[in-house]
Amino acid sequence: MIDLTVNESVLASAVKRAKERDFKIPTFKQMRDPSLIPDEVKERLADVGLWDLDPINLYRITWHNEAKASGGGFGDVNYFEVPKEISGVDARIVMMEGKWFPTGAHKVGAAFGCLVPRLVTGQFDPVTQKAVWPSTGNYCRGGAYDSNLLACESIAILPEGMSAERFHWLESVAGEIIRTPGTESNVKEIFDKCNELRQSGEDLVIFNQFDEFGNYLWHYNITGPAMVEVLNEVMGEDDRFAGVTLTTGSAGTIASGDYLKQIYPNSKIAAGEATECPTMIYNGFGEHRIEGIGDKHIPWIHNVRNTDMAMGIDDESTISLIRLFNEPAGHEYLASQGVPAEFIEKLPLLGISGVANMLMAIKFSKWYELTNNDFVMTLGTDSMEMYESRLEELNEERGEFTLLDAAAAYHQHLMGQSLAHVQELGYYDRKRIHNLKYYTWVEQQGKTYEEIQAQWYDPEYWTSIQKMADPIDELIEAFNAKVDEA
Repeated sequence: MIDLTVNESVLASAVKRAKERDFKIPTFKQMRDPSLIPDEVKERLADVGLWDLDPINLYRITWHNEAKASGGGFGDVNYFEVPKEISGVDARIVMMEGKWFPTGAHKVGAAFGCLVPRLVTGQFDPVTQKAVWPSTGNYCRGGAYDSNLLACESIAILPEGMSAERFHWLESVAGEIIRTPGTESNVKEIFDKCNELRQSGEDLVIFNQFDEFGNYLWHYNITGPAMVEVLNEVMGEDDRFAGVTLTTGSAGTIASGDYLKQIYPNSKIAAGEATECPTMIYNGFGEHRIEGIGDKHIPWIHNVRNTDMAMGIDDESTISLIRLFNEPAGHEYLASQGVPAEFIEKLPLLGISGVANMLMAIKFSKWYELTNNDFVMTLGTDSMEMYESRLEELNEERGEFTLLDAAAAYHQHLMGQSLAHVQELGYYDRKRIHNLKYYTWVEQQGKTYEEIQAQWYDPEYWTSIQKMADPIDELIEAFNAKVDEA
């Protein structure tokens, strides 16, 4: 759970640091609705780049940023609709764009949700302690970025096999980078490194995205309402919202589905994973190439009882499609198939996991035989800005991407998406997946039997977390007032 007990002596240290570095902290309300942000903040942002290491960019942790690399203001949520020439289905698939966050990925918000409650309660001392960010990719980038803006020392932990772009950028932002063995399929090695750090005697706080409820809380309160804003814009009176499809990763983003279900009770939540490591579907294991989604365990913060479908995506589909979506021959072939030019220009907004989310929406639409009055929501976590090196590697490995390759990728991985590896979850299917948490979290990571039972049997367990944004906002406002008074 999220502990809001205040340690006054440490809080005083954090306030002093904030005064020295001249920053204020935005509230959840302001991230959800930037019209609440003070005008003087908006004026300062006019001269600041989206990725700049400037504390004023804390106010850009929102889905409402103007789609500009520098000096942007705030507006509507950035999204696009996937045309039928890409999806092959009648359903209306809508994707929000994660690229327009600082760091180019929405995980900067999840990290904020984990760090800030500790900072404004005095449970984290930015003067003496280090913030540790274990991740398979964007979360540790977001954590290192937030730490830098909030004047905290940071340690980023991620697998050594992740894309080169992540490491190059982190070198200028994080205080320290630790590379663990493997790739996105090697989450346990990250946990092992965290346990090693705990025993080192160094004064640090570990913000594990897989069990930090600030991750869940941020997406429930920020991503969920952003999705509703988009749906209110695109849906007509006769339209229906069918559901949200998301690869689970840390299962933070899928908290948006909990919010959506409360607004649209008949909607569904589909959780996705790579078929090469099918933990939810088959209790399986393995390795895959959909960067940014962890596996071989069920995240502690995943509200499995509220999940309606588990779905597998072939990682080869995502790899082939990033080539189709980004290589010149791919663009040429897509144009020949009637894909609008303005949509082809948007394709680089989808990183590898974003492509997986889109494929989930396609399979979801086929499974439920959705019509053009049905809307499916998903998002691009990041963009190809994080994966240009992967395209170079693929060209070296497979040769130039040709029109023939493009035709094969288009018809096999888009038009040919099948209903394989899709499982609707009944009561005991969900319980089976939930029970897998026991082996990672109770046996290995020190969670209690009582809490894992409460996650399943106590309906107030999750709703009590969902209500914590307002109390945290009060603490943020009190923190900012103390900074003014200091």
